[in-house]
Amino acid sequence: MIIVQTPLRVSFFGGGSDYPEWYMLPGNYGEVISTTIDKYIYISVKHNYYLQKKYMLSYSKLELTNSISKIQHRAIQGAIKYFKLNDLEMHYDGDLPAKSGMGTSSAFIVGLFQAVSALQKKNITKKELLSKSIYFEQKYLKETVGTQDQIAAVYGGFNSIKMIKNKILVEKIDKTKNSKIFSENLNKNLILIFTGKTRIAQHVAKSFVHSISDKNNKNILTILDHVKQAKKIIKKNLPDDFGYLLNETWNIKKQFSPFITNNYINEIYDHGIKHGALGGKLLGAGAGGFILFYVPKNSREKFIQNFKNYVNIPFRFCSFGSRVIYNSDNK
Repeated sequence: MIIVQTPLRVSFFGGGSDYPEWYMLPGNYGEVISTTIDKYIYISVKHNYYLQKKYMLSYSKLELTNSISKIQHRAIQGAIKYFKLNDLEMHYDGDLPAKSGMGTSSAFIVGLFQAVSALQKKNITKKELLSKSIYFEQKYLKETVGTQDQIAAVYGGFNSIKMIKNKILVEKIDKTKNSKIFSENLNKNLILIFTGKTRIAQHVAKSFVHSISDKNNKNILTILDHVKQAKKIIKKNLPDDFGYLLNETWNIKKQFSPFITNNYINEIYDHGIKHGALGGKLLGAGAGGFILFYVPKNSREKFIQNFKNYVNIPFRFCSFGSRVIYNSDNK
């Protein structure tokens, strides 16, 4: 049996510029600032020698079948075909809900690919894992998704991630004493609130991805400028300015598509700003999931009191990416 642990992520700045429809254009690039957190998905796989059905797949559903074509989960079905698996028992569990803006879909692909590679006794580097995961999700499954989530899931950490055509650069942010202090202070001032709504990200993404293919897209250029500003803020160790900038980037993100936000989400966000948050943003493609708020220490108690009716998820930044945490062959 193989068990793989893959972290979920929080994306701060640059989301939207990580779609290949944008950064693959001549002269363009994408860049995001994100961090993985101590909330994970777990995938276990093993050969299915004992059951009457070849494939036993446990996630939000339980599938038992001998026929690959009857498997309902597209990613699992695709992976079985991709790896040419004659049998598979797979179990999935996650710390946070799927379809909630935390990068669960891409983390699932990364974790599944790492798990099956280990099951087949294949050594896979991070670079190979990333390349295969991006190809599988964007080309094989033809999902409308960006590239940042797969990178975060593979490498982990608080990073600046740059994409230029087929080149990907991952720069660790909290690598100096000052940046580590900033990272710790930032983490203390972040609050994750669940809206109670989930959504399918690619449905939202499809509504705006065609527009970002315009090389002079002002919204994308603005959020890339926010990435530059955020880097300067980090160097100067000004976490409150980071919070204010989150508010600015959220206002730009809302202009990407009419489906990104709605009255319900806007009410939650405005409620947060009214009760002490300097800024924040809805995570992921939009339309539901988690809202990340930046709340200074002196406003934290007031903020939490006024969000008693919502689920508040405490979290810490996580420094590692997807990894095998159990391999029965190594016992």
